[in-house]
Amino acid sequence: MSLLNEYMQKEQQLRQLRDELQQLEQDQRLKSELEFKEKLEALMSEYDKSASDIIAILDPERRQSSQRETSSRSSGNASGGRRKRKLKVYRNPHTGEVVETRGGNHKTLKAWKEEYGNDTVENWVERTES
Repeated sequence: MSLLNEYMQKEQQLRQLRDELQQLEQDQRLKSELEFKEKLEALMSEYDKSASDIIAILDPERRQSSQRETSSRSSGNASGGRRKRKLKVYRNPHTGEVVETRGGNHKTLKAWKEEYGNDTVENWVERTES
């Protein structure tokens, strides 16, 4: 595909996404959810609570069951060694280059993080696999 065709296709996709975004912005359900989220975050900030604190308050059994799973997982790992890290696939939107890594010690990934910042590069994760 020629560069001009690719450009025109991307431009069309961008227009389509803008239209979809405008429709979403007009949706009353979205407005209601955004308002709820803002109020919840303000309340959490006011009382200095995190999302995990709120979950623990609202669903204490979930926290207990996750603690049991963690302790059983850690006891299983003691005999079997460390568990395998998740594979993360990053795609640089500027160059199209793809990096697959199970840790943060990848040469290219470090260079990207140094150039664009850690938060920006973490937003480039395409998928995560076990």
